[in-house]
Amino acid sequence: MQHVRTGAERLATDPALAGGARLGLITNPTGVLPDLTPTPPALLTAGVPLTALFGPEHGMRGTAQAAGSEADSVDELTGLPVYDTHKLSGESLDRVVAASGVDTLVFDIADVGSRFYTYVWTMYDLLESAARLGVRFVVLDRPNPLGGAVEEGPLLDPAFASFVGRFPLPLRHGRTAGELAGLFGFDVDLTVVRMEGWRRDMTYAETGLPWVMPSVNMPTPDTALVYPGTGLFEGTNFSEGRGTTRPFELIGAPYTDAGFVRALAALDLPGVRFRETWFTPTFHKHAGTSVRGVQLHVHDRGAFRPVLTGLSMLHVARTLYPDDLRWWGPELFLDHLWGSDTLTRCLEAGGDPRDLCPPPGRPEGHLLYS
Repeated sequence: MQHVRTGAERLATDPALAGGARLGLITNPTGVLPDLTPTPPALLTAGVPLTALFGPEHGMRGTAQAAGSEADSVDELTGLPVYDTHKLSGESLDRVVAASGVDTLVFDIADVGSRFYTYVWTMYDLLESAARLGVRFVVLDRPNPLGGAVEEGPLLDPAFASFVGRFPLPLRHGRTAGELAGLFGFDVDLTVVRMEGWRRDMTYAETGLPWVMPSVNMPTPDTALVYPGTGLFEGTNFSEGRGTTRPFELIGAPYTDAGFVRALAALDLPGVRFRETWFTPTFHKHAGTSVRGVQLHVHDRGAFRPVLTGLSMLHVARTLYPDDLRWWGPELFLDHLWGSDTLTRCLEAGGDPRDLCPPPGRPEGHLLYS
C-alpha cells in the first residue's frame, strides 16, 4: 500500500523546503519518517541546518505523564541542545527561543484531533513567540488520525482559554496542524510543508503510516478516536482508564453498578457498543482499587460520534450516581476541557448535556486538503 508522504518525509528529500540557516525543531517520538527513523538525525543527514530541538508536554522523548515534561538536555542522537517548552508562554517562552539562536522554528509532532490535546497549543504559543521575535515558522504536516471530514462539539469560549484550549475550536476539530497554524492567524512568516496523498476522509490505517504513541496514554488510533468524548471524564472522579492498557476506552468508578452498562446500551448510540468490565488502575485515580465500568467498542467509525458519546455517558453517570459523581482537578477542570461552564451547570441542574452539542459539521476555512 502506498503511504501518505508527510511534511517531514518531503523535507528529508528536499531540504530547501524549510529555508532558514539555523533551524529549531519542535518534536517528540512521533517525529519519525515512515521507516521509523527519527526526524532529527534524518534531517541533519539530509543537510537541513538544525541547531536546536524543543520538547512539548511529555518531553521530547515522551517519558513524562500528563502535565509533566523533561528537563533541558542534550540529544544523544544528534548532540543538539534540547529546550523544554512545557508550561512556558509569553516572555518566558520568548527568552528560550531567543537564547537558542534559531531563525526558523519547525513543528513536527503528530496531533490526535481533539481540542484539549496540548501539542497544537505548544505550536500556538511558539507561533506567538515567533511573531514577536521575527522568527520564521514551518509546519511539517501530518495526518489528523480522526480524519478531516467531521468536526464535532461546541467552540471554546475565550473566557475559558487555557493550555487545553487557546482558540475557538470545536472539541473534534477535523484539521491538520498545518491548517490550524493558518487558522490561528498570527502575523508570522509561515510555511506549511504539505502532505502528499492525504484525503480528509482517510482513516489512520489508510495512510499507510506507522502509529507512534503521541503520549504515554495514547497507545492506539482507537484511543484517539474515543478521546474527544471520554477525555471529558478527566474532569470527574470517574477513572478514564489511566493506569490501564486501554486508557480512555475504559471508563468507570468504584461506585458504579450493573445499571451503568444497561443504561448506556439502551441509548443505542451510533457506531459504538459498551461491554461491562472491571479494572484496577495502577496509578492516578482509584489506583489499586477495583473499578466497575465499561469498555467502548467502536464498530462503525464513520457513524461514531465521540463527543455525543462522552456527553451521553456523563448524563448517565450523573443520573444514576448523583451523590457520588464529583468534579476533579483544579479550577473545575471539566470547564476547561469542555471550553465553558455550560456543561457543569447543565449536569448540576439535572439537564441533558446532549442538548449542548451542535450537529456535527465539516471544517471550513484555511483548509489545505480536499
